[in-house]
Amino acid sequence: MIPSGSIRRAVSISLGSSRRDHAVVADIGGVPVRLERVGTNGDLAKAARLFRELDGKVDALGLGGADLGFRIGERWYPLHSVFRAVRDVRRTPLVDGTKLKRAIERRAALFLEDRCGTLLDEKRVLLTSAVDRWELARSFAESGFECVFGDFMFSFGLPLPFRSLNAIARLGPLLFPAISRLPFSWIYPTGEHQAERKPRWGKWFRWARVVAGDCQYIRRTLPDRWEGGIVLTNTTTPEDVELFRRAGVRILATTSPVLEGRTFGANLMEAGLIAAAGAGRELDEGEIRDEVDRLGWTPVVRELN
Repeated sequence: MIPSGSIRRAVSISLGSSRRDHAVVADIGGVPVRLERVGTNGDLAKAARLFRELDGKVDALGLGGADLGFRIGERWYPLHSVFRAVRDVRRTPLVDGTKLKRAIERRAALFLEDRCGTLLDEKRVLLTSAVDRWELARSFAESGFECVFGDFMFSFGLPLPFRSLNAIARLGPLLFPAISRLPFSWIYPTGEHQAERKPRWGKWFRWARVVAGDCQYIRRTLPDRWEGGIVLTNTTTPEDVELFRRAGVRILATTSPVLEGRTFGANLMEAGLIAAAGAGRELDEGEIRDEVDRLGWTPVVRELN
């Protein structure tokens, strides 16, 4: 491990585009941590090689551009194709950001209501996917928002909006064991596909006051004009922010701190918490929540138009 007193290091190996690579040194609770994002352009074999090479040589590792699995309610569905990339990691703590997302996003809807006030006179939200952000979906549903969950729309291009988390939970045992064995690129854009723009679902963007969820899903499908909307997302670059501004987005809220003009994925920020803690292990959900509260990490709200 890195000698005591030096800058600690957390690295995210992402299946996403290398164009989005960046590194900063962040102060996390008084501890300097170098946060690095390394994209592999959808190459699982390259990701596996990088994980092997860095195992035992950095303080924490994050899996970016993918999830290890989905938690629907209390059930966990692993993504088998993704596990191949991380199966050789033995010594360094490895996370995909799920615990940090659960800690921050469970309060996101209430936070947004508090900060946006009358801009949320119509409480309607389009969530790109509930299965990878279950606590965020629950947050909006329990705060009285009218919700549309676009799991099948954004992942598979099927015009099948869901209005109820219970419906998704009921489908889970029927569909997700099979979906979990699909190649990950069938479910989520990887590599250079992340740069593609395919505006669609305009009806639902126009219906929604808030669009929330994964930034790649939102930026790929965002209509050329969406005046006055509110976006709640993460992993934004300056280019993403400019795209939202040009489209007419009024408010951009991100669930991680803004570092040098961009936000990193939950997997890297969770790895950063682990590196700062210096325990050489994953932090459990209670420890993650305590750190989030101690550091005062809440969504960052920016007015774009």
